[in-house]
Amino acid sequence: MFIQTVDTPNPESIKFLPGRPVLTSEITGDSSNTTGFYVTHTDKADIARSPLAKLLFTIEGVKGVYLGADFVTVTKTAEYSWSHIRTLVFSSIMDHYASGKPALTSTPEVTDTTILEDDDEVVAMIKELLESRIRPAVQEDGGDIRYVGFEPESGIVTVQLAGSCVGCPSSSVTLKNGVENMLMHYIPEVTCVESLEEEEGEDGEEETEKLISADEKKAKSYEERLHAAGIPFSD
Repeated sequence: MFIQTVDTPNPESIKFLPGRPVLTSEITGDSSNTTGFYVTHTDKADIARSPLAKLLFTIEGVKGVYLGADFVTVTKTAEYSWSHIRTLVFSSIMDHYASGKPALTSTPEVTDTTILEDDDEVVAMIKELLESRIRPAVQEDGGDIRYVGFEPESGIVTVQLAGSCVGCPSSSVTLKNGVENMLMHYIPEVTCVESLEEEEGEDGEEETEKLISADEKKAKSYEERLHAAGIPFSD
């Protein structure tokens, strides 16, 4: 796939031409619609309607996305350089076409972190942090983390690990020292993060228990070393 770029009068915007249709009448449902689709990083509901825009907004520094009939215009914030963002935009556009998904859907794409109308402020913040801060870091290592639920009475957030995170010896340490600490830092209502384990046979459960036990010992040892050095350790 060969993607061309065209400079625009706005130095913060570049037009990307993938050589394939972006928005068509089949997608928009209106053959006379030539206005395209514009969304900014704050338009969460509109971003949920566009798998392509959602991918592009995972790139740090992207401020706006406009989808035309055969092009995509990406607008960045002034403090970021095109030398960094341009390559990531290429990659996101290629990943989108490889997925086979449309650039725009008539209804929002609902995922585990989609903020729903009946979600309260705490749940919305948990989903936002998981989607924007935690999930990208986990996916860099070939894994994923999914929101399952939140118990307001106990403050417990339940998540499910996927990919390389499943069965990883260090996953419980990462869950506590990374995910839990971040959520508790930004959201005082959160008291704990627990992982929903997949059902396994007796051998698998025994092995999982051994891994968790080893991780708990590792975490305890780590805490003791920090304490001995006079460095505070967050539970």
